[in-house]
Amino acid sequence: MLLQWLLCYRAAHGGVDVPRMRGKVLNKQSGRRDFLKGAGLLTLAAALPAPALGQVARDRVTLAWMPLLQSMPYVVADREGLFDKAGLDIEVIRLQAQAHLVETLVAGRADCSAPGASAGLSTIAEAHTPGSLKLSGLQGGSNALNRIADGLITLGNSPIASLKDMRDRSFGHLPGASWRTIARHMIRRAGLDPDRDVRFVELAANLHAQALAAGTVEAVLSVEPTVSLAVAGGTAKRVMTNLCATTIADPFFGGVSLLSTSFVRERPRVARRVVDVLDEATRLVETDFDKYRPLLASCTAVTANQAGLVPQPYLKGWRDLGEADHKSYQAFVETLVTERAVRSSARTSGIILKASDFTG
Repeated sequence: MLLQWLLCYRAAHGGVDVPRMRGKVLNKQSGRRDFLKGAGLLTLAAALPAPALGQVARDRVTLAWMPLLQSMPYVVADREGLFDKAGLDIEVIRLQAQAHLVETLVAGRADCSAPGASAGLSTIAEAHTPGSLKLSGLQGGSNALNRIADGLITLGNSPIASLKDMRDRSFGHLPGASWRTIARHMIRRAGLDPDRDVRFVELAANLHAQALAAGTVEAVLSVEPTVSLAVAGGTAKRVMTNLCATTIADPFFGGVSLLSTSFVRERPRVARRVVDVLDEATRLVETDFDKYRPLLASCTAVTANQAGLVPQPYLKGWRDLGEADHKSYQAFVETLVTERAVRSSARTSGIILKASDFTG
């Protein structure tokens, strides 16, 4: 059943051919930043269990990821040698579709994911295979904090000013069950009938600006950095900002960091070190995003000259998750239930990682 859900994503993705997974241990970069010799490493060292500090033994962990804006903490952790410091050898599975990333965790072929896994697909997967995943971080946007994650874009001369203007028009969005659900929910909240009033078109992010220019769609619900690049390039104009945070919850988290439950259960101390490393990398990015802008070329399609156009995402590590973040995630779950992406009886309350999970 889960595989059918996830394969629907792949089919909607235009039949993207994802290579068979080949893991590799990342080569650590020799040019590590000087500041890590100070407060940054001290913070991480304080958080890590004693065995990691002495590096008595190294542990191999398999991590699945997709290059995305929200996966920056993983790139920072690798480039700054944080995994190495924690005694972790990371074997990477690089994937090209969110469905495959989530399925890889559920099937036990990876221990964890980089930040940026689909929150919607992860919730759907957990609903179909309860107890398979743990959520250890959130990534998205917030109107209140001026952290931009998504937007509605149209051609410059388009009369569309809001979702209410989408009646009898074509509406583009990212492929898959998660974004399909979000788009339908937004249209419904705008007072339109998603089954009759709007024609939805699923498009990979790299096709959004092209589809607008070609007239394939009249508006697109897109994500960063696609929105900013399309606007800066003159192809599109931004009509609305942070639609998800506006219509579902503020903050809204479309991305998550994942652990397989079996990994946490069977190797809790190793899993905790992985979480601590990603938490520290998340803190570094949140504290000084501009310092890490050059790394955008490693996890997005932006060039060095375009990096300054990309807005800072809202990233939350596990140790910083609070009540508002839990409520935001639950609001998204309720949206999935309302739009019948998951059953109302689905149990997802246990998916968010707890400290007790590390003690059995």
